[in-house]
Amino acid sequence: MNLTRDRVHSIGWMTVLLVCGAFSVALMLRVNAVKSQVAATEKRIVYLQRDIDFLQTEFQTRSNQQQLKTLNDVEFGYEAPRAEQYIEGERQLAALGKAPAPGAPEPIRFASAAVAAEEAESAGSRLLAMVSPVTGATAAAPAREEAERETSTDAEAKALARDAKDLSKRLARIELAGGAQ
Repeated sequence: MNLTRDRVHSIGWMTVLLVCGAFSVALMLRVNAVKSQVAATEKRIVYLQRDIDFLQTEFQTRSNQQQLKTLNDVEFGYEAPRAEQYIEGERQLAALGKAPAPGAPEPIRFASAAVAAEEAESAGSRLLAMVSPVTGATAAAPAREEAERETSTDAEAKALARDAKDLSKRLARIELAGGAQ
């Protein structure tokens, strides 16, 4: 193959152009990679700056509680809850509840009446006159049962004490096989 000088010259220039193009593409890819690293680093710097600002604000807030108290007194007027802000009892709490749903059972209502001193002494107390809405038994019945249990418990305790004395006597005595002591 007969190559002329012009032909070799043009092939050389084409080769140089291809090599330069390959280097420029490689350089462009490298520059883009560095740019993305710089962008990621800048984003991280922004996040860290936000964290630093937050921590500085937190530190300044916690370091100057008296100034915050003064600011609260002047600007906002927030106060801690006082005792009179709370509800007084179960009835006031129940009054805050929702209205009963249709078909809901009637609420249990309590009534109290002034009881003469003689009646209170004879009945024991107002509590004993109350009737359980579940069982229908009076509160006096469990009290009587409890009193009966206490008397039976006292009798049982005496019997156990007597048996314990007898047991200690029997254990203290040594019996021989022949029956003699």
